[in-house]
Amino acid sequence: MADRFANFEELRQGKIECRHYRIRIRLTPSSVLVMAPHGCKIEPGTSELANMIAGDDFSFYSFDGIQRRNNYTDLHITSTNFDEPRAIEAVSWADTVVTIHGQGDETRSFVIIGGLHFNLSTRLRVALEEAGFSVELEGPGLEGRSERNICNRGRSGRGVQLEISRALRDE
Repeated sequence: MADRFANFEELRQGKIECRHYRIRIRLTPSSVLVMAPHGCKIEPGTSELANMIAGDDFSFYSFDGIQRRNNYTDLHITSTNFDEPRAIEAVSWADTVVTIHGQGDETRSFVIIGGLHFNLSTRLRVALEEAGFSVELEGPGLEGRSERNICNRGRSGRGVQLEISRALRDE
């Protein structure tokens, strides 16, 4: 399904902050930003996971859908086009960006690791597998390999995209 809006400016023309969406940011001295560009009701569970992963150590950003319904269809902007100004500013201060996304499989629990930071991706895969999680390295359209992907727009130009299946998020 194609996104309703091509970028944030188009979304902002038709949607109102605090009524349709909210933006949460918590900056720390860390050079790592953990973000959920499709948080709250857009891809349920992703903002909560990003916030927990960031904890007090890493910076946190979440674009949260807060409408009663149709959050995914009304508010999703693909990661290569995600250009909300506060997100762009936050990633510009980070060396490494880790984005948390929701993959739709409701029957299997797994994580797909993508992005251009191959060393960190490998370390995360090993840690997740050692903790008992099922990890896949490729998913159609979920690789996060574009330089325009928000996860790869930090200062290093290399980030990580974690796509977490719906079944695992529900657990």
